[in-house]
Amino acid sequence: MQSTVHNLKRSLRKSLKIAINKLTDNVKRNESKIITDKLLNLEIYKQSSRISVYLSMPSEVDTNEILKDIFQKDKKCYVPLYTNDDMKMVRLHGIEDYEALPLTSWNIKQPHENEERETAMDSGGLDLIILPGLGFSKDGQRLGRGRAYYDNYLAKHVNLHHKKPFTVGLAYSVQICPEIPCTETDVKLDMVLYP
Repeated sequence: MQSTVHNLKRSLRKSLKIAINKLTDNVKRNESKIITDKLLNLEIYKQSSRISVYLSMPSEVDTNEILKDIFQKDKKCYVPLYTNDDMKMVRLHGIEDYEALPLTSWNIKQPHENEERETAMDSGGLDLIILPGLGFSKDGQRLGRGRAYYDNYLAKHVNLHHKKPFTVGLAYSVQICPEIPCTETDVKLDMVLYP
């Protein structure tokens, strides 16, 4: 069963990557704007004060405007810091802090691993996590890149803070699938936003 799901995921990842790569910059820009507007108008976003947002790669829904809004509204902003087998959410202190971040081999900005930064886990947890993914179902199933960073992080968060942050996936139209192959460790999202 596990290996069947694993194979289904692998082939779905492949076809989604092809579909995403065919998107024009114009389509990505327009869809990112629609999705950003939807997110900024959500009640859960307005009420959240501790928010984690991914720093987008060119193939992902752009989160730059979301980042700016978080800082303008004086909310606390946490971004993923990936290591080989783990992910932490570390605090960013403003747009200048973001601009100064170095680029990783994945071509995304990320704080240095050995830099001293406040982590969300150690300072009270998160209210809202905005997630990327390769594919999503409308009911909240998510296909990531296969490293289980977010599933593991959410499990640790629930263990330590006894609550699951509200989770919102951001997806281009081509990333919405009728269903996503899942195992019992795959965490279902509370909401998926798409154009």
